[in-house]
Amino acid sequence: MRTRPLKVALLGCGVVGSEVARIMTTHADDLAARIGAPVELAGVAVRRPDKVREGIDPALVTTDATALVKRGDIDVVVEVIGGIEPARTLITTAIEHGASVVSANKALIAQDGAALHAAADEYGKDLYYEAAVAGAIPLIRPLRESLAGDKVNRVLGIVNGTTNFILDAMDTTGAGYQEALDEATALGYAEADPTADVEGFDAAAKAAILAGIAFHTRVRLDDVYREGMTEVTAADFASAKEMGCTIKLLAICERAADGGSVTARVHPAMIPLSHPLANVREAYNAVFVESEAAGQLMFYGPGAGGSPTASAVLGDLVAVCRNRIGGATGPGESAYAALPVSPMGDVVTRYHISLDVADKPGVLAQVATVFAEHGVSIDTVRQSGKDGEASLVVVTHRASDAALGGTVEALRKLDTVRGVASIMRVEGE
Repeated sequence: MRTRPLKVALLGCGVVGSEVARIMTTHADDLAARIGAPVELAGVAVRRPDKVREGIDPALVTTDATALVKRGDIDVVVEVIGGIEPARTLITTAIEHGASVVSANKALIAQDGAALHAAADEYGKDLYYEAAVAGAIPLIRPLRESLAGDKVNRVLGIVNGTTNFILDAMDTTGAGYQEALDEATALGYAEADPTADVEGFDAAAKAAILAGIAFHTRVRLDDVYREGMTEVTAADFASAKEMGCTIKLLAICERAADGGSVTARVHPAMIPLSHPLANVREAYNAVFVESEAAGQLMFYGPGAGGSPTASAVLGDLVAVCRNRIGGATGPGESAYAALPVSPMGDVVTRYHISLDVADKPGVLAQVATVFAEHGVSIDTVRQSGKDGEASLVVVTHRASDAALGGTVEALRKLDTVRGVASIMRVEGE
């Protein structure tokens, strides 16, 4: 075993960073045995230096993150501060000054992963970010390495624990959205400002990363269609149950049937109870991967939290340190396919549409005619109502988002249609 330690700089010492530091200290001997050399925490960059951090030598703490990553003797920089800046500049600076980087920063990787990979390639350093998607669940490495010889056609997953907790509570207890959100906040699953989670921004960043790796194509955050889950109601869950479904906020990355393009999207969707993702409860994450040779694979586990995320960070740290000792680097960006990212209008799926209509003869015929005129085939129709008002639920066969949009626009113009109560995609079939 090499006796000279590998020096690690930690950027950020919050929930995840403090857990990374704790594991590095308490499992130092095991990590050294697995890596082939000791690892030494050489510095910790924080915003509030006066805060007591148990187990961390105060002499290692600094507010000057730039000076820390410029030291030149740092082997690996672990970035867990999040956000775009100063993380982007610090990571680039670290690479330029000889350090490999382990990051948990999904937003940055989704937005600027190509530039960061280019810098890592230029300087012959590693850039690893397993912790950026689905916490402790090994996902990026299987896609990037284990399935490197296969052709992945679809990645379908629950990648945000907060939204899954809320939707699961609405499903199992009958709670409304706000009630379920309040419970998630009280239990610590939701932030004081839950916008990034409930509006799908967090999941969209993860979808961009997964699509890029799965399809060997650069997919940026702006390429991902995003729709939040704040409009999901108890009535939607009641409709889903009548279909033998539940509702999940899904990240969906797909290769087109002809192989010539890809799509990436995040939105609520009904999913059959028979699908493995339907049984993912509380704040857990799960990702379903479909490939040509391996077939269907499912990855499941805790997707957030200090310990699970730190586990993924430490896994990357071990891999990067091994590479460092061996004088090699691991897999970098693979974007050779350079497939175009199709707009949401081209996406083909099934739809569940709930309409408020007049309760009188001929309404169903009018609605059916509109669907036919826009080339959208109807699978099932269910109508109920009295006293002049009715509810009409239509489930389509597979249709493009653009065709469905034109259909709904035309339906709104019918005198007999009082309103469109809800539109939801049906996935997982």
